[in-house]
Amino acid sequence: MSEDTHPSTHPPLPPTTEDDRISWLRLLRSRRVGPSTFYRLMAENGSVTAALEALPDLARASGAKDYSPCPAGVAEAELATARATGARMITIGDDSYPPSLAETADAPPLLWAMGDLSALSRPMIALVGARNASSLGLRMARALAKELAEAGYVVVSGLARGIDTAAHTAACDSGTIAVLASGVDVIYPAENARLADDLLARGLRLSEQPMGLVPQARHFPARNRIISGLARAVVVVEAAAKSGSLITARTALDQGREVVAVPGHPFDARASGCNMLIRDGATLIRNAADVIEALPAAHTEPADTAAPELPLSSPPLKPDAPQPNRTRPETAQAVPPPDKRSLRETAKLHSQILHRDILQRLGPTPLAEDQLIRDLSAPAAAVAPILTDLELDGRVIRHPGGLLSLSA
Repeated sequence: MSEDTHPSTHPPLPPTTEDDRISWLRLLRSRRVGPSTFYRLMAENGSVTAALEALPDLARASGAKDYSPCPAGVAEAELATARATGARMITIGDDSYPPSLAETADAPPLLWAMGDLSALSRPMIALVGARNASSLGLRMARALAKELAEAGYVVVSGLARGIDTAAHTAACDSGTIAVLASGVDVIYPAENARLADDLLARGLRLSEQPMGLVPQARHFPARNRIISGLARAVVVVEAAAKSGSLITARTALDQGREVVAVPGHPFDARASGCNMLIRDGATLIRNAADVIEALPAAHTEPADTAAPELPLSSPPLKPDAPQPNRTRPETAQAVPPPDKRSLRETAKLHSQILHRDILQRLGPTPLAEDQLIRDLSAPAAAVAPILTDLELDGRVIRHPGGLLSLSA
């Protein structure tokens, strides 16, 4: 495993005792600690206990006031809830942790799983697409999922309305994995509660979020990276030009996954994103055989990428190490014409357009995030990661009550 994947040469040893599991949860649930910070703290301090002890000093050095790690009681309560609901903790380094996901740069240190863990040992393909899918899109998703399941693949999706629901339903008898933006015990949308229970017989529900968490907009991009990280390929069935599915496609490309797409009618806005992906190099998909044919002969190493996470302190572990390319729109090179644009460049271009539109609509007067999303006519899952980048750059300020403004 390369150094670009985790801050240390090898992932941390998985917890083996109850105290270790509580300590892992405490570190992960502490404020301003995400996957990248977790791995760095473990690498720098050698153990989770030492990392917890060092955390307050590191937080103070980075400007945080009155900082304390997550209380032990909170972690103990989460463990108790998991036991009561039948969820199992899977940590990176466990035999059950999927190797394909472990290779990604921001792999979740911990997952909660409910269902049949053997599904994680089988080859996986992700199906993603529109929530307001057309009848033809739903038929295509069901057909693809059924054929892929019959060919021995586990279908991975996000349990959302539309394409996700169709894919899970069609593959339910053979095994499907639903990756949730909520806690693994919270079903969203609620209308999929029965499906969420039915798929446990041969498949899984997975989540990195705390037990009992109700999802918010910012949780969906993090969920999407797990969907693409698990899979050998991502199939986009229907996606608008500005959609969360295109963000997932970009993440998949960054992770070294194959991205393929189902074409749609040029007049159908729900298919415009898929058509652009195909125009720019994605394989056109008519059936499951096309998906299987497009798979790489061997599993490739993911491309260098970095998690959009707030660092706990500024200096990197190895200042001389090459850093991932995070070109901002204002410093980017000229965009190539459509006929010469790669699939990766198309996904990045749409992200840059949304980046620009956000800055144009915000001003010094705070604006509700929900109103901004409505003004942009873009899905919350696409807006959330760009807002995170702008916050990290200091260009956007988040105020209490879900308000946003440009920094002075």
